[in-house]
Amino acid sequence: MRKFLQRLMGDWVIRMSNRFGSRPDAARIHDALTKLFNTIQEEPGKRGLILEMTREHKYIIFSDQHKGARDFADDFSLSEKNYLSALKHYNAAGFHYVNLGDSEELWENLMESVIKHNKETFEHEKWFINRNAFTKIFGNHDLYWDNDPLAGFNLNRIYGKKIPVYEGLILKSQIGDNILCIFLTHGHQGDLQSDGNWFSKWFVSTIWAPLQSYLQINPNTPAYDNQLKTVHNSLMYSWQAAQHHTALITGHTHQPVFASLTHLERIYLKLKAATTDNDQASIKTLNEELKKRVKEGDKAPEFKAYSPGYFNSGCCCFSDGDITGIEIESGLIRLIKWSFHKTGSPERILLEEMKLEDLMEAT
Repeated sequence: MRKFLQRLMGDWVIRMSNRFGSRPDAARIHDALTKLFNTIQEEPGKRGLILEMTREHKYIIFSDQHKGARDFADDFSLSEKNYLSALKHYNAAGFHYVNLGDSEELWENLMESVIKHNKETFEHEKWFINRNAFTKIFGNHDLYWDNDPLAGFNLNRIYGKKIPVYEGLILKSQIGDNILCIFLTHGHQGDLQSDGNWFSKWFVSTIWAPLQSYLQINPNTPAYDNQLKTVHNSLMYSWQAAQHHTALITGHTHQPVFASLTHLERIYLKLKAATTDNDQASIKTLNEELKKRVKEGDKAPEFKAYSPGYFNSGCCCFSDGDITGIEIESGLIRLIKWSFHKTGSPERILLEEMKLEDLMEAT
């Protein structure tokens, strides 16, 4: 019966989840991002931090774990092994960990359930706290950390101390004569159905969670199956493109974006370049890749001039157990994936990379 209902209702449930999970509004998003960015600049420590970023500093950015109660509605359960291995690696290598929001799924779960079933992940995160190398940012699904009077009490229970939780972070790097600002926030700001909206929260907890648990559906497709940028990601990009020497990193959409492009968009650009060069081998390979990812009748996007300054960390709850994140190290920014599908054990895979100097010039 469950398999029959999965086939019958699976697509509908996911469509409804997407419909009630996000309704981005351009003006609200741009105003909210500008207000937060300016507040952090003018009053560091109130809503966010400003941290120095030199070639010696190392940052790893993960978002959207959605840690739950280890039931069938817990999207994080399949990715936990990759997440723990990644934290072990980055802690040993001396990285500063930026947790970019929606770490705990508190729309679907009680706090007690999340604490009970995620002790090992909290212990791994505590390694960074003990090194003073952990910045926690809240998202819409863990807005609790920003507005509940018991938040500090529960943070102390989890981590052994009441750590601050912020709405954003700015990394500043001196590159030549200029300063590059990398602005990090979860990315739900200005989203009419996610920015603390009671109806969206009701739908997720009352309708979506029970259906997801019974039907055993994870709506987060594998990391590299993403199509063109979501509307929300496009609006985030439009804000960034209007800034000067400022890049933007968010989460929220669960869709990895590197230098303002998804993987599929990069394939189209590579195909265009290969066609111009008459590189038949590359054309064949890229067309084969497109056949796996593009539905019949879909048209290629029209690429205009773009600023490669928008990034999205993806999520740590893909349906295949993979996780994606953003590394900043040694003057480079990278999109990485942790996966155990090829080796049977968690493995770090480099997906994209660019120099911060090039990012500065392009923004």
